[in-house]
Amino acid sequence: MAFPGSLRRQPANRGLVSHCTHHHIVVFLLTFFSYSLLHASRKTFSNVKVSISSQWTPSCLNSTAPELRPYELWNSNHLFPNAEEATLFLGMLDTIFLFSYAVGLFVSGIVGDRLNLRWVLSFGMCSSALVVFFFGTLTEWLHFYNKWFYCCLWVVNGLLQSTGWPCVVAVMGNWFGKAGRGFVFGLWSACASVGNILGAFLASCVLKYGYEYAFLVTASVQFAGGVIVFFGLLTSPKEVGLPELGADEDGGVEEDANRPLMGNDDADDDDRNYSIQATDTDNQPKAIGFFQACCLPGVVLYSLAYACLKLVNYSFFFWLPFYLSNNFGWKEAEADQLSIWYDVGGIIGGTIQGLISDVLQKRAPVLAISLLFAIGSLFGYSRSPNSKPINAVIMAITGFFIGGPSNMISSAISADLGRQDLVKGSSEALATVTGIVDGTGSIGAAVGQYLVSLIQENLGWMWVFYFFILMTSSTILFISPLIVREIKLLLHERRLRMLTE
Repeated sequence: MAFPGSLRRQPANRGLVSHCTHHHIVVFLLTFFSYSLLHASRKTFSNVKVSISSQWTPSCLNSTAPELRPYELWNSNHLFPNAEEATLFLGMLDTIFLFSYAVGLFVSGIVGDRLNLRWVLSFGMCSSALVVFFFGTLTEWLHFYNKWFYCCLWVVNGLLQSTGWPCVVAVMGNWFGKAGRGFVFGLWSACASVGNILGAFLASCVLKYGYEYAFLVTASVQFAGGVIVFFGLLTSPKEVGLPELGADEDGGVEEDANRPLMGNDDADDDDRNYSIQATDTDNQPKAIGFFQACCLPGVVLYSLAYACLKLVNYSFFFWLPFYLSNNFGWKEAEADQLSIWYDVGGIIGGTIQGLISDVLQKRAPVLAISLLFAIGSLFGYSRSPNSKPINAVIMAITGFFIGGPSNMISSAISADLGRQDLVKGSSEALATVTGIVDGTGSIGAAVGQYLVSLIQENLGWMWVFYFFILMTSSTILFISPLIVREIKLLLHERRLRMLTE
C-alpha cells in the first residue's frame, strides 16, 4: 500500500547529517552571532534604564553651598523633573524603536529578496552600531541631552536593525531544508537569547564606569561583527558550487524534505496546481510581491499571533531588569544578571519544542500546548516572592513556555511559510515572508511597550501580568484554525498507519 505524502516522513537527523558540510557550520555560526550582536545592543538599552533615568532627572541639591551650586546650573542638563516622566519617555523610546523596526522589517524583507543578503546584513550591523554609539556614548561625552535627537536616532536605529532578522532567516533557509528544520532553527533561534545574555553581561561589567561605556562596548563589538559578515558569509550553497535545496539527485526526497509543516495536505487540487511565481526561462526564481506573500496560507494567522506573543516576549526583554529593580529594590547590576534566566529558558524551550515539532511533523499543536503552560507560568511569576533563587527558577520556566514558541514562529515557521509549494520552494520568498511575520509582531510589541508603561504607572505591575495573560490567550486564538487542522491531520495519519500494520 502506498503511503500518502503526509506520511512519507524522512528521518530528520539522517537528512540533516547527510547534507551538512563545513560551509553549513560556518553559515550557522555567522548568522547566529550576527543577530546575537544586534540583540546585545538592544539589550544594553533595557539594562541601563535605571542609570539613564537617574542621569535624566534632577540630582539632590547641595544645601550647604547653594550659592556655588544654583538650581538652574545644577539641573541644566536634565530632561525631566522626576523619575516617573523619565520612565514614560523610556517606554516611548521603546515604542518608537519597535514601530520603526516594524516598518523597516516590511521593507527589509523585500530588499533582502532583491539585493545581496550579505551586503544588506553587513550594512545594517555597521550603521546600527554607529547610531548606538552616538545615542548612548557620544551624547553623554558631549553632555548633549535632547529628547528630539534621541527620538530621531532611535527611529534610524530601528530601521537599520530591521535588516538583520529577514536576512539571517533567509540565509539559513537557503542552507537548511525541512529535514530537522525544527531542531536546527530551534537551536539557532537561541541567537536572540544569547544576544540578550551577552548584552546583559557586557553592560553589567562596565556599568560601574558609566552607562555610556555599556553602549560603547556593544557598539564596537557589533561593528566588528558586521565587517566579519561582509567578508565571510555565504548566502547560498550555489556560491561554493553546492546544489541548492530541492536540486538533489534523488529529487523526490529533497522535494518532500522542503515541504513546509503547514498542514495543507488537504488543500484543493486547484490550490496545489496554482503557483504565485511565473515560470522563468532561465530557471532563476523571482522575488514575490508583498501582497502575494500575505496571501500565502498561514502567513496572516501566524503574523497576528506573533503580534500578541512578541508583545509579551519583548515586554520581558525591555522591562524585566527595570521590574526587578523597581518592584523588589534589587541593585541594577544584580537585576541585569538575574534577567538572563528568562533567556536561558527561551533557548531550551525553542530547541526542545522545535525537536518535538520535527517528530510530529506539525508545529501548531506544539505551540498551543506550550502557550497554555505559559499562561500558568505568567500567573505564577506575577506572585513570585522577594527571593532571587525562586524568582530565577520561575523566570526560566516562563521563558521556556513564552520564548520557545516565539523563537519557533520567528524562525522555523517563517522558513516553512516562505518555502511552501505555492512558491515552488523559492528562496526569493523567504526574506519577504519573514519580514511580514516579524514586522507584524513588532507592531504589536511596539504598542505593547507603551501600554506596559501606562498600565504600570496607573494600575501597578500585577495588572501588567494580567495584560500578558490576555495577549498569550489571544495568540492561541489566532492560530486555533491551524491547531484544529493539524490535529485532524495527525489523527488521520494515525488511522492510516493502523490500517497498514
